[in-house]
Amino acid sequence: MERRNNNAVISTVSPHTIKKFELVEAYIKSWAQKLINFRDCNRLAFIDCMCNSGIYRDDDRKEVKGTPLRVAKILSEVAHDHLDKQLYLYLNDKSQRKINELRKHLPQEEENFHIITSAVDRDDFLYEVGDQLCDCQDLHFFLFYDPYDANINWDPLVPFFRGWGEVLINHMVSDTIRGVPQVKQESAKEKYESTYLTAIGNLLSCGTDKAAYEHIVEEIIRKLNGKGKYFVGAFPFYNSKNTQMYSLVHCTNNIVGFKLYKETAWKIFGGKSSTQNTHENPDQTVLFDDVGYDTKNCFYVSDIAKYLQKNYEGKSDVLLSKLWKSLDYHPVFPSDGYREEIKKYLKSVYGAQFCKKVNPLTGKKETVVSFRKGNLCNE
Repeated sequence: MERRNNNAVISTVSPHTIKKFELVEAYIKSWAQKLINFRDCNRLAFIDCMCNSGIYRDDDRKEVKGTPLRVAKILSEVAHDHLDKQLYLYLNDKSQRKINELRKHLPQEEENFHIITSAVDRDDFLYEVGDQLCDCQDLHFFLFYDPYDANINWDPLVPFFRGWGEVLINHMVSDTIRGVPQVKQESAKEKYESTYLTAIGNLLSCGTDKAAYEHIVEEIIRKLNGKGKYFVGAFPFYNSKNTQMYSLVHCTNNIVGFKLYKETAWKIFGGKSSTQNTHENPDQTVLFDDVGYDTKNCFYVSDIAKYLQKNYEGKSDVLLSKLWKSLDYHPVFPSDGYREEIKKYLKSVYGAQFCKKVNPLTGKKETVVSFRKGNLCNE
């Protein structure tokens, strides 16, 4: 949801929000194609609990289609090609005027494509839809939770974290950074305490550290999932002044969806990890901590190669498949879609050597990598 002139039925949309639309659209297109061909998935549902009117204007007053209309087109096309599967689109906004406008632009329903619209409270909507969908064995859902400020009510989200599906949350961290230090009204205090599940005093100690707030949100999500391994990946969005506005936090218990989200985000951002305009040398040296994070806000493929060099420096005959797996589980770095480029950097910048060797246990040839030790060769 776009914050600017939020009460208008058709509001003005920022470039970073358009990029958000593009990311969700690209991911859902790939997500739907993967799931619809999965034998155990007979039904797909996309849920947007704060959908707005679906129509915006950019700064040049040109019409821009929002998430619900982009997703509606995708699901309509998938339904047309897979008549044996059922697809559902749940769209809600608290404004009846916006829902009325949205209905004017939605495609026609079909026997296997269903559109359910409503204009009710966000939380009431999620409780009802969660009861309907989250325990279905043959239905995979995608919930888009897109508030215009740092206002997250976790309770109605719990069934979605624990069901067979994925959740994408807009964490509006810019609101937190701006609002927490000057909070006075009790309602604002309650909003932030509800979003981060901690006292306002603890939030004040975070200062302007966006990473600290991101960490709190990710830990809340993992605890609410309650099922062990849960993949959470967050990608930041910046405005034209290079200020981070929010992150889109993707949540899933399936490594396939986690990998796909990372690959899609990097492609939408043009081969990097965020919309930040860095004006910097992408080949600069980057230092990582033990879990793969650092203070840099925009990563490039060269950073992926640096990460691998740091972790495997001086090691010989490392299975290439092991490198890809380490990236698959990394919170930000993809392997799919960038493998050839990563290999190129490892060879040309770090002098890594690739060769095939026979696995004595399987008798099959496997690609292994040997990493140089010591100073990095071209830096």
